[in-house]
Amino acid sequence: MPPTPLEIGPAGKRAARAIERARTARGVAQRQLAARATALGHPMTVTTISRIERRRRRCDVDDLVAIAAALDVSPLALLHSTP
Repeated sequence: MPPTPLEIGPAGKRAARAIERARTARGVAQRQLAARATALGHPMTVTTISRIERRRRRCDVDDLVAIAAALDVSPLALLHSTP
């Protein structure tokens, strides 16, 4: 039997919304964000970004730090965003 994926908690959901808001506010496409994160040393695909933003994939700490750097924001800003 395949393992059950871990549920995304409230902080993960807030971070996903904050990532999407920060990305769109900067006029960055998902493809561009994936390329930026990859260029910073954290390989990421557009599918990964899409799944994180749609809350279909958990955003682990390494993903969060890479996405924050690619968007030029603090990881804490993505974690402390309001719903």
